Amino acid sequence: MFTGIVEEAGEVRDVTVTDEGRRLRIAGEDVTGDLERGQSISVSGVCLTVEEFEQDWFEVFLASETVDKTYLGDIEVGDPVNLERAMPADGRFDGHVVQGHVDTTAKVTEVREVGEDWEYEFAIPEGFGKYVVDKGSVAVDGISLTVAERGEDTFSVAIIPETRAVTNLSEKEPGDAVHLEVDVIAKYAERLLDDAGFEVENAKTEGVLDAPEQ
Repeated sequence: MFTGIVEEAGEVRDVTVTDEGRRLRIAGEDVTGDLERGQSISVSGVCLTVEEFEQDWFEVFLASETVDKTYLGDIEVGDPVNLERAMPADGRFDGHVVQGHVDTTAKVTEVREVGEDWEYEFAIPEGFGKYVVDKGSVAVDGISLTVAERGEDTFSVAIIPETRAVTNLSEKEPGDAVHLEVDVIAKYAERLLDDAGFEVENAKTEGVLDAPEQ
């Protein structure tokens, strides 16, 4: 499990393509000196397993499933990626529950500079609008963010200079892809209500759910 508090932006140093998938070698400074073989690590929001490592790099393997469901299949040498090690049991929980199980990819639709801060707007992929709510949590490329404004088919977030400097958001432009992981608590709640017979999919916009028939 992760918290969405990115430790650093690493850099892809090598990409090897095989029939089974892709292998990435990623360089970093803060996280690479404290890794173990088999350890989970979030790479731009995707939970992957460390296979090999040295003091300033590590390698992960992308299975075909991962390549198909993320944009890591298109990533190239020199591209920045957000890195976060798994949360320790006795660690501080500063973000929100992030599993590293990407739900879908979304597109950056607009980037705006507002004073010293930034606003990023993303398109909401079809079928995921019900999970995006004003002031709710969402993970974008593994970054724990709060929805500042929810549009009809977009949502925006406010980015402080520190977040932009530490993550790969500084390299994102309109049209670029990002990984999106919605709040897992919302998905569990939806499943429980659905199993109880509530019409979650057709819930009223005011938040009132149709009760099951007795």
